Amino acid sequence: MAAPLTLLLIVAVTIRAALFRSSLAELIAERVEVVSPITAWKRVVEGLALLDLGVSPYSGDVFHETPLIIYMFHFLVDYAEITFMLADVITAVALYMAVKEYNKQVFRKQKFALEADRYPMDSLELIRSPKEMYYVPLKVAMFYLLNPFTILSCVAKSTCGLNNAVLALFFLSTIKGNVLLSAIFLCLATYQSIYPITLCAPAMLYFMQRQYIPVNFRRVSFWWFIVQYLFMYLGSLFVLICLSFFLLGSWDYLPSVYGFILSVPDLTPNIGLFWYFFAEMFEHFRLFFLCVFQINVFFYTIPLSIKLKEHPVFLIFMQLAVISIFKSYPTVGDVALYLAFLPVWSHLHRFLRNIFLVSCVLLACSALFPVLWHLWIYAGSANSNFYYAITLLFNVAQILLVSDYFYAFLRREHHLTNGLYLKRKDGSEATLILK
Repeated sequence: MAAPLTLLLIVAVTIRAALFRSSLAELIAERVEVVSPITAWKRVVEGLALLDLGVSPYSGDVFHETPLIIYMFHFLVDYAEITFMLADVITAVALYMAVKEYNKQVFRKQKFALEADRYPMDSLELIRSPKEMYYVPLKVAMFYLLNPFTILSCVAKSTCGLNNAVLALFFLSTIKGNVLLSAIFLCLATYQSIYPITLCAPAMLYFMQRQYIPVNFRRVSFWWFIVQYLFMYLGSLFVLICLSFFLLGSWDYLPSVYGFILSVPDLTPNIGLFWYFFAEMFEHFRLFFLCVFQINVFFYTIPLSIKLKEHPVFLIFMQLAVISIFKSYPTVGDVALYLAFLPVWSHLHRFLRNIFLVSCVLLACSALFPVLWHLWIYAGSANSNFYYAITLLFNVAQILLVSDYFYAFLRREHHLTNGLYLKRKDGSEATLILK
């Protein structure tokens, strides 16, 4: 598998290098679907200019990335293109290695379950074969590297690519069973954008499952592990926050980075749900609805963790999707990360209900984004309602996609336990309804 992966990396880097040298690079860097007020490269450049002048980059309302990002590019600004291409390569390789390890674990569990005769005879056709799973890691890397969303994000030099690399390394270290590295990379991801804090739950569930610690509130071992993981996670976060303070000499970055993400003061159009709604919002209702919108990202963690406590890897996929849909300043780079996981769940295709329709809607929306933007901003023959309509449809399609995979996953698990062909007491065929 090393040769196909190497060829894939060469092709992906070549495409990005060619686009960096083309006239399209500047156009892509201005697209509101690709960059946000937080991840835009031009804002990083302006922050670097302020830093070089001895002025705090957070003194104005221009720069909203974290201090570590600006100090990293203080040394790497001349190698920015290489940095972003390297970030995509790291993400793809990390996902490849993680999925390869995960498939080994799945195959091992299947083997033990078959030996223990836990599966009904009519559900054996749902068992995944080694041949079926062999190319899944390569497909995951391909889905990420050759996804137009990822390519556009890299060419625009959106810092979202760096966030994806950190999340991929978190996923790899979690699957490999390294608790300390998992906590550190999750801390880095949280430091960058707050929302990945919701990934704490699937990470802890995975490690408890791996170490045979029962998820039982009455067990001391359960609470002791949570305390250990949170200590490593919060300790790493404390070190990063203090390091940022020592680099800047002030706490100005806290309201400029995290306050900006949570309060959503910049209503520049993007592919998210916030900008249009709050542009039309009366000021005295703003705080209430801001809380409602932000709670969305965090609230789903609880029911999903309860339902998927035995399947933490699928829970990570669900959480990444929820974050990319409901975060305040999403970009297509966020969408590309969770879409890369779809080959991992290729065995669910027989249970998907709306995949063709949803795929068509996502493709149509992706094509219509620049069209409606041009009609609104340049031609003047449309208005913001047109652009928000396509944004809303894009997000509804994502929700339908994720919920369809959620349904398919639960249905397959039910069939593995109760059999594929369900019968009523009178012998007639039964219909499965998941509530």
